[in-house]
Amino acid sequence: MDDTERKETWDEFRELVNMTPAQLDTWLDTDESRGAGQHQGGGESTGHASGRRITEILRARKGDLSDDDYRHMRKVVGYVRRHLAQRPDGDVRDTRWRYSLMNWGHDPLAGD
Repeated sequence: MDDTERKETWDEFRELVNMTPAQLDTWLDTDESRGAGQHQGGGESTGHASGRRITEILRARKGDLSDDDYRHMRKVVGYVRRHLAQRPDGDVRDTRWRYSLMNWGHDPLAGD
């Protein structure tokens, strides 16, 4: 991944991930977080595992991020964008749609 791709990825990731590491850690400790998303064989959901990885990325120094970290950031950007495009009608406050997005570091109600 070249410097231009890294910068673009960083900018998009920072735009879409609107939860702080502390907010995300607190969220990931809830039953709602653990219940959202796709679970493989009864284990941790893909989004929940991603949330833990996102907190590591957010806490890391930018210069210490690996190509693998940037690939995960691209995955987060893609997921959040696709999921936002599927916003359900009505109040989304207590929906699995919102909970899933929050596992990926984006609270669609932030700033409301």
